[in-house]
Amino acid sequence: MISADLGKQLENYIQQLVDTGRYGSKSEVLREGVRLVQDRETRLTALDASIMRGISDADAGRAKPASDVFDRLEAKYRAMADKAEKSA
Repeated sequence: MISADLGKQLENYIQQLVDTGRYGSKSEVLREGVRLVQDRETRLTALDASIMRGISDADAGRAKPASDVFDRLEAKYRAMADKAEKSA
């Protein structure tokens, strides 16, 4: 059994959620809160892993400088705009 002092403000909010029928009990509110934290932590772990893969790729030379990518995109969209202008 877990016992925690949430403070008056959170306790009042939890009670309000139960009183309005949004949740059936205080425990239900707290379980939902812990599930949300668990989901967020899972996403943060995946994000951290993704960032580490990106850093490893950059360190191993498997990345392109942003300026090269932006130059390529700019040329692509300029060509598309020119083509649309000539078709009009």
